[in-house]
Amino acid sequence: MYSVVIVEDELIAAEYLKEILEQEGFDIVGIIDNGKEAKLKIPMIKPDIVLMDIMLKDHISGSEVAIELNKSLPNTPIVFLTAYSDDEMIEYAINSNCHGYLIKPYKEKEILFTLKLILSKIGQNAIQIGVNKNFVQLSKDIYFDINLKRLIKNDIEIELSKKAILLFELLCKTPNRTIDHSTICLCLWGESVSPTTLRTLIHRIKDKVGENFIHNVNRLGYMIKSI
Repeated sequence: MYSVVIVEDELIAAEYLKEILEQEGFDIVGIIDNGKEAKLKIPMIKPDIVLMDIMLKDHISGSEVAIELNKSLPNTPIVFLTAYSDDEMIEYAINSNCHGYLIKPYKEKEILFTLKLILSKIGQNAIQIGVNKNFVQLSKDIYFDINLKRLIKNDIEIELSKKAILLFELLCKTPNRTIDHSTICLCLWGESVSPTTLRTLIHRIKDKVGENFIHNVNRLGYMIKSI
């Protein structure tokens, strides 16, 4: 489950974002309505993602907060919340080194698409900067090699379908963390599919490997546990 801090001085807007994200399995670990508090609390909370309103009520801009957070949490994605969508806004976002922006009034599909796109990049960046290992140990004699995209048992590759490899790759980029059903389907099939389709794929993997490493987490999504 990915943790999110919302920095938004309009309570109704913040609660709307919270409701949408919690329905999708995100963990809202903080709602902050001013820049001063955001600077102080977010480095201590260390969320996976920050949603940051550009205009805050204490006249500390979202850009100023983002610049400070980039120093203490350089790998934490920041998404700006704004009522503007012109070229000036795009330049503002680039200069603040943010990962994207959402236009008010918020649309549920745009919110989820933006965050899921960012989350898909988090796994790639984690490997590049060395946060994750090149392989994930699943049991004493089985591991998944992320770079080579291979499942290995007793030094012998287990042949899997392309979709199965994609699923292992996605889950192994963030082991021990839940990825929701819709994100998995988007990455594997490029669109939403029936839950039965995903369950069938996981069942076939279990039959092939002989063990079940892909765990259903309270109907929120799936995870792979590393040892």
